[in-house]
Amino acid sequence: MAGMSGGDYRERALKILPWICTRCAREFPASRLKELTVHHMDGNHDNNPQDGSNWELLCVYCHENEHARVEDARAGGGGDKPGPAATHKALAGLADLLKKKR
Repeated sequence: MAGMSGGDYRERALKILPWICTRCAREFPASRLKELTVHHMDGNHDNNPQDGSNWELLCVYCHENEHARVEDARAGGGGDKPGPAATHKALAGLADLLKKKR
């Protein structure tokens, strides 16, 4: 059902998915289920198939990290391309300095 409300899909997710954060693999007992959140893998909170194929359970910390990563990427940060390699050679003149000291 594509239009399940937030409470409905959370309840359904907790019934059909293991109570484990899919990122950090922490297991959660019933007494700490409030620390597990339902993350929509495609980012569409209206896409709530009954089989849970668009959901994963994440702890609040991993869920926050996931959304921060997405926001960083939108802002142009967190890209996969590393910057240019460092070219400065901090100890390049050391041998000459040591010769002068003798």
